[in-house]
Amino acid sequence: MKIKKRIVIVGATSAIATHCARLWVQGIPVDLTLVGRDIARLERVAADLRTRSPETDVHVLQSDFVEPRAIQSTVSKIVDAGVIDIVLIAHGSLSDQGTCQTDLIACKQELEVNGISPVLFAEAFAEHMAIADHGTLAVIGSVAGDRGRKSNYVYGAAKGMVTRYVQGLQHRFAGSRVKVVLIKPGPTDTPLAQANAELWLGHGKDFRDEAGVEVLAPVEQGNALVFLCSDAASGVAGHCMIVDRAESAAGNTSAHEGSIMGTAMMLGRPTAAGVEIDMEALMAEYAAQQAQE
Repeated sequence: MKIKKRIVIVGATSAIATHCARLWVQGIPVDLTLVGRDIARLERVAADLRTRSPETDVHVLQSDFVEPRAIQSTVSKIVDAGVIDIVLIAHGSLSDQGTCQTDLIACKQELEVNGISPVLFAEAFAEHMAIADHGTLAVIGSVAGDRGRKSNYVYGAAKGMVTRYVQGLQHRFAGSRVKVVLIKPGPTDTPLAQANAELWLGHGKDFRDEAGVEVLAPVEQGNALVFLCSDAASGVAGHCMIVDRAESAAGNTSAHEGSIMGTAMMLGRPTAAGVEIDMEALMAEYAAQQAQE
């Protein structure tokens, strides 16, 4: 009997994670472990997946997400069952910056959930993947971690920590058979985003109509994310992947300065400073730089 691919999703009740799980079970049967804080919500997701793929093995595991010993214990239970092929770390919360500025307990909690917790889970799984020299470790990050803004700098600081951590992890596993991918989804119409529309990309308002940004459904982001975790994308590692239209959205809204020129190049639009890009000159300069390296 063929061994089923083992997939673990931490934060499995999030909208994007749920759609990733649905995509994974729609093909050949897999062995899927869902980790979360709310057992009732986990069981609802698991029931849906079992209906979609009766031959898939779906396990649920409730865990504390900030206490290090609880995280270690949860990961140990999972890896004791065998080698893992894919781990997706998908949990987080969109912080209320105003509350974080006046309530240090809330500030600490947001930093833990969005920064420390993903890092601890990743490090615990990385230890076992290093021994097996096998598997893909994917972490969902955010462009909010690329630049500090007054509207969401606590959240951004946590996501910035995740970015730097994953970059270091990628360096650690370079040359091994363990793949590490940091995935930054574009604007996605999740329940969390709907409840905090004015905070999208930290712009202090719902920028979608103004920027002409098409917001993606979770399943659309899930398609790209599942691909990046697949064997077909085995060469994609050591990079920060900005999925689908995130680069364009960040550039259009000036939320990520590094995206503005790239977006202008793709769309043939002026840069944020109103300066039209001379594509031929820019490409010639790039070619000259490559020739010198």
